[in-house]
Formats: sequence, C-alpha cells, structure tokens
Amino acid sequence: MVFFLLNELYKIHSFYRFSLDSFIIVVKRAINIVAERMKKKKEPAEGEEGEEGEEGAEPAEEEAEEEGEMTPGTLKKRVEALVESITYQGFNYTRRGTFEDHKLIISTMLCFRILIRKGLINEVEYNALIKKEVA
Repeated sequence: MVFFLLNELYKIHSFYRFSLDSFIIVVKRAINIVAERMKKKKEPAEGEEGEEGEEGAEPAEEEAEEEGEMTPGTLKKRVEALVESITYQGFNYTRRGTFEDHKLIISTMLCFRILIRKGLINEVEYNALIKKEVA
C-alpha cells in the first residue's frame, strides 16, 4: 500500500520518483526493527518466568515461540507489528525526501488509504470527497 502511494506521488510533482529497490531496503529495515523488538520482549519474559514460576497457558505459548513455532495469537501480533513498522518506516522514508508543502498532502493520502483498508471509511465516500464522484 505504501509503495503504491509512493508511485503515485509523481502526480503531485515530477520530482518524486521512488524505486522498488530503495523501498525493499526500507521494508528490510522495518522487519529488522520488529525482530529486535520481539527479541527484547522475549528475553525479559524468560528471566521473569524462572523467578516467578509457571502461570498456566502463558508459559506454554512462550515455549512454543522459543521452539520457533508461532501460535495464532503471536502470529497475529507479529503481523500487526510488521504492518505498522513497514508503514511507519515507509512514511518516514518518504517524508524525508518531500517538499514541506507536500508533507500534509502525503500524510493525508496515507491516512485515507489506511482507513479505507481497515473499513473505517467507505471508498464511495472517499471518491465523493476527493474525485467528486457521486454514486
């Protein structure tokens, strides 16, 4: 979603050209940030477990993570963290290379796309607002 937003920025100004290779570097950085964050959360939890003892279902879930298997709950959290990190890092990458006048436009475009994807805004209403298309 963020990459396709970047590709449409040439409509605002011909100065904005982004390559897929540069965006892949941004995505890899975002993935590494999430991996480090998840690793840091896991390490203190392991130390606390040994001191306090076991607490029912949580240790079993953490043991599954340690073995490399992910439960549906942890997978969902990781995917959400990845989506958030990639969106944020992509926006930061774009923000650094844009004119001051265009930063608000770009952040608004990204915000609308996120809200449409989450289903909080109807796409017909968005088109009516932006493109004056009344259905």
